[in-house]
Amino acid sequence: MERRVIGLTGGIACGKSTVSNYLANRYKIPVLDADIYAREAVAIGSPILERIFDRYGEKVRGNGGNLDRKKLGEIIFSDPIEKEWLENQIHPFVRECFAKNLEKIEDEVVVFSIPLLFEAGLTGIVTEIWVVYCSRDEQIDRLIQRDSLSREQAIARINNQMPIEEKIAVADVILDNSSSLDELYRNIDRAIKPTLQPPS
Repeated sequence: MERRVIGLTGGIACGKSTVSNYLANRYKIPVLDADIYAREAVAIGSPILERIFDRYGEKVRGNGGNLDRKKLGEIIFSDPIEKEWLENQIHPFVRECFAKNLEKIEDEVVVFSIPLLFEAGLTGIVTEIWVVYCSRDEQIDRLIQRDSLSREQAIARINNQMPIEEKIAVADVILDNSSSLDELYRNIDRAIKPTLQPPS
């Protein structure tokens, strides 16, 4: 049987971590997370971080030589050209991390948690696409609370992504995270079976 490589994506602040955590904890499925690899890409001393400093200067350098993500976010979320430049630095690194780490895993089901699955052109490395979404109002409220943003900043970040409707249109599994956690978990259970049953 072909290995299932689930590409988990969705809108920002819609609940991808909730879904991946449930799959990891309930079904013991390995989860490889693009966000972790993206942070590794800009670790202190990395070539990518040095290129970022060369391009944007001290204004994006944080304490101890770390990247000031908030300052960088202010740049890239307001300038499509700069956003594309940054993604061209990070996406190849992330793709390579997925490939290398997948080789170490023998499980028949693996989750790739990739917020920018479509935008980064990574749909070809998964066998099925799961999209998690919630209502736009909920998404805005969650993003404001999670990242301490203004309403205008939250809306700008949502609008900066591919519209969720376009992701849903090509998804193999659609997970609505607008209601209760129990309902979300039931939908995940239906989607993961019959391949897997929870460990006893």
